[in-house]
Amino acid sequence: MRAHASLLHLDLDAFFAAVEQRDKPSLRGKPVVVGGVGGRGVVATASYEARKYGVRSAMSTREARSRCPHAAFLTGRFHAYREASTAVMSLLRSVSPLVEPLSLDEAFVDLEQAGLPDLEVPTVTAFAEELRGRVSEATRGLTASVGLGTSKFIAKVASDLDKPDGLVVVPPGTEAELLRPMHVTVIPGVGPATAERLRRAGIHTVLDLEAVGLDELVRLVGKAHGTGLFHLARAEDDRAVVPEREAKSVSVEGTYDTDLTDRRLMEGLLTRQAGEVAERLRKHGLSGRTVSIKVRLHDFTTLSRSSTLHSPTDSTATIARLARGLLTDLDTSGGVRLLGVGVSGLADWIQEDLFGETTDEAEEPPEVVEPPSTRRSTWAPGMDVEHAEMGRGWVWGAGRGVVTVRFETAESPAGPVRSYPEDDPQLSAWRPPVTEDEQAG
Repeated sequence: MRAHASLLHLDLDAFFAAVEQRDKPSLRGKPVVVGGVGGRGVVATASYEARKYGVRSAMSTREARSRCPHAAFLTGRFHAYREASTAVMSLLRSVSPLVEPLSLDEAFVDLEQAGLPDLEVPTVTAFAEELRGRVSEATRGLTASVGLGTSKFIAKVASDLDKPDGLVVVPPGTEAELLRPMHVTVIPGVGPATAERLRRAGIHTVLDLEAVGLDELVRLVGKAHGTGLFHLARAEDDRAVVPEREAKSVSVEGTYDTDLTDRRLMEGLLTRQAGEVAERLRKHGLSGRTVSIKVRLHDFTTLSRSSTLHSPTDSTATIARLARGLLTDLDTSGGVRLLGVGVSGLADWIQEDLFGETTDEAEEPPEVVEPPSTRRSTWAPGMDVEHAEMGRGWVWGAGRGVVTVRFETAESPAGPVRSYPEDDPQLSAWRPPVTEDEQAG
């Protein structure tokens, strides 16, 4: 731990849903759920108005609808999320060169490199308050919760304590006092399985965990995990902020309306996805060492497996072979609703074949009759559209040959609702203008 509370964690509040409420005035102050809108969809983010009804991330859309049927259920608009995220990350990098994004909506910032006159609590508090205001200005009204502490662990815990739109600073020396009453799940890596194992041993709070010796923790959860828990229970965390600006992985996945049970079909789908991943790698001049698969079972259990090569590759055949091999060890007899292939450990070079062996790169991908997937229909709820006479709006709903649009933007008041035939030539999807950087890329 550091001597000062100089590590900052910023988390944009209910990010996807907040962007939708910002851009759709009629939804402000109302429950909004962003994610898959079909019967097999999963919630990505719920607004705080929806969370009051028990809706949460990773919940099935079906359950979310049963808990909050009057919410607006929208598909994602990733161009809008990327735009807001880029604005925030650019702002953070302008105040410190040490910024570690964790996702589109959260990041660590090292204030030791921020050029502050000192790192005492009043100084970092004033800085963080000003930063929150600048984030709101840069994103046209989004709010962020911020935590400050002597370690990344404490800063992240602090940012969750006063959501939404909060600021919590943990003064040096008070970390253990803050953590002790909290449930053990506050510690990173303590998921349901570990929490249950600890519960059986009578360990419920961080205070309970702090009282357990290292040897006992290693016996309970293994050496690596037990050692980590031992130190974090005492607020001991010396991880540095690691700037990461490059893509960490390239992946492709698909979700299916009908559970997959045919193993040959799954292998064929993985092979096709491997080809798409390899093509994207080659397009960007990249290769990767670690091939992974993601499998979501019929009961929403998500499994992942990976295999690491000695040197990076962009070979379709190699990626496909490893992906199929990883599937072999999984029990998929109950049905699979999602399959995905990814490559990580990216590099911008490829190890030449030192022994002159040829690969089966020319092998044709198998012909696969792909089952129906939950791809977005032409008019998906929440998507941006434009009408030749009415101007810009968003899809309120669609079905049976009709699309209903509410005409409003972030800069307008709540607008009128109109319905059109789904093939109306005056109605089209709206896309943001292509920037010079995107054109150059």
